[in-house]
Amino acid sequence: MFRFPIQKLFIVTATSLVCLISTSGCANKSSSTSGSTTSAPQGPAILIGEYGSMTGATATFGKSTDNGIQLAAEQMNADGGINGVPVSIILKDDESKAEQALTVVKLLIEQEHVTAILGEVASTRSINAAPECQSQHVPMISPSSTNPKVTTLGDYIFRVCFIDPFQGYAAAKFAIQSIKAKNAAIFTDSTNDYSVGLSDVFKTQFSKLGGNIVIAQNYGKDDPDFKAQLIAIKSKNPDVLYVPGYYNNVGTIARQAREVGITCPLLGGDGWDSPELIKSAGGPGKALEGCYFTNHYSPTDPNPLTQRFVADYKAKYGETPDSLAAMGYDAFGVLANALKTIGKPADGNFDSDSYRAKLRDAIAATNGFAGVTGKITLDKNRNAVKPAVVLQVKGNTFTYVTSIAP
Repeated sequence: MFRFPIQKLFIVTATSLVCLISTSGCANKSSSTSGSTTSAPQGPAILIGEYGSMTGATATFGKSTDNGIQLAAEQMNADGGINGVPVSIILKDDESKAEQALTVVKLLIEQEHVTAILGEVASTRSINAAPECQSQHVPMISPSSTNPKVTTLGDYIFRVCFIDPFQGYAAAKFAIQSIKAKNAAIFTDSTNDYSVGLSDVFKTQFSKLGGNIVIAQNYGKDDPDFKAQLIAIKSKNPDVLYVPGYYNNVGTIARQAREVGITCPLLGGDGWDSPELIKSAGGPGKALEGCYFTNHYSPTDPNPLTQRFVADYKAKYGETPDSLAAMGYDAFGVLANALKTIGKPADGNFDSDSYRAKLRDAIAATNGFAGVTGKITLDKNRNAVKPAVVLQVKGNTFTYVTSIAP
């Protein structure tokens, strides 16, 4: 695990960073493209692409992830860079749209000539963009896309988070053992690969553990009203309502669930993790009070690495890092560790197919990397093997409840 002091870096646009190349040609070439930003010292640098939802429906996901990545890059550069070469993060906004994710990834590869790519958070957007990375032989590391399909799209595609089969199992186990639920209802965003995948796994695992799924209902991410489905759910009197959606829908669902008389706790996944969640549910102590969700880490984890990260993040951004920020930090860490391992390219070309192939192999070999979200080992399918935590909504905070091991 790298650990570096924070150092303020120059922030420049991609237009002003037209070409990052020295007389010896030891760094990537970069062309100007509107809509991208770069954080790095002036001069030769290893160009790392990042795509995420900086605007749109899930903007907090992209902003938190980028905060974590930028902090990690700044600390790395303050310590001398990777093998003496600084890192430049080129960020492009996919506007929370799957089709735009593919567009910006193409730009990162074809116009910015990046060595590797970090992103996306949302599984649907990762699934849409990953084939381009695979076909161009550019390593892509998703910080927190949990749908199993993401890494099946090619051997250049990685993630540093657990996958939905495990997260769904963890939620089902918690519902049975801790909530003591016997009957569960499921409410799925049928337009979201992430939500569909988690619902399928939860249904299977909850039943295997002795529970009953009494009703399953669907909604769409753009639906303004959920009461018809929630009234149907209420009629089955479940002990728990599993809602593995994104925070921008969950708050409204929670409010309307209480309005129609559903009193059982809601249970969700890491898509709940946003500072906007509690606000959208009516505020502290309202519709989501006492509810639970599975997640990647807790900022109260006593691990010294975690606590240093939390302190550094608070110092830079003035707030406690959520799991998206932590996963972004770890995604950069895994990539940086692999770049350190393979060293500089002999020909000075960081974006050649041969160098990227070596980088791919080094990422795949990640074993026991000490991240702020725990030790990260990538399995043969390029998925991280790591525990999940369960957090409870209490007032204006997410409180640690327990950890569930793979």
